[in-house]
Amino acid sequence: MPFPYLCRTKMKNYINKMNHDIRYYLLLVAVTFASCSSDEPRYADPVAHEMTVKLNEQYGPLIVGTWHYENISDTQRYFERLTFQADGTLTGMHKWQIRKLVTIDGKEQYSDWKDVELSGTFTGIWQLRYWSPEGNIGEKRNCLQLTATYDDEEREYMAYSCALTFAYADASSLRIQGYYVKDLDGWINYKRGDAEPRF
Repeated sequence: MPFPYLCRTKMKNYINKMNHDIRYYLLLVAVTFASCSSDEPRYADPVAHEMTVKLNEQYGPLIVGTWHYENISDTQRYFERLTFQADGTLTGMHKWQIRKLVTIDGKEQYSDWKDVELSGTFTGIWQLRYWSPEGNIGEKRNCLQLTATYDDEEREYMAYSCALTFAYADASSLRIQGYYVKDLDGWINYKRGDAEPRF
């Protein structure tokens, strides 16, 4: 056999083997993509997704509406109104005043009421989720996530940017973990309905 013929044969065999390998890899890639595509979405945490769906089915319609909370003591007056829309939008307002017990001429008396900087109206979004706001280090729980900015555009801070532990909602009350102000047990019990502050 002449030398050029031997080289051509080896080269032809080599190319055929490469073509076979390339076809094998292309088939493998195609099968992989075909097995991954589905009409059903895949979730990083399917259990949390399922719990979130159930949470929204059970409580989402109950949360929609207007709620208010008021907490008045000798040194603090706090009022909050939240309106949750079915489309996930949120509007609300805080009115917050504080005063101090001071001593003047040896006599204890309260200072005048002063507005807290966080008072004002705000707009944002809300959602119910089953998750851990702390990431992998926290325990998953039912949360009411609020994200809202003040309507006064000059403020550089948020009205809300948090996930509050959610206990329940029914026809007349909404119970979530306190954020700015809370009752002695650490919770806020909102009442359904539109209201104005009593101060």
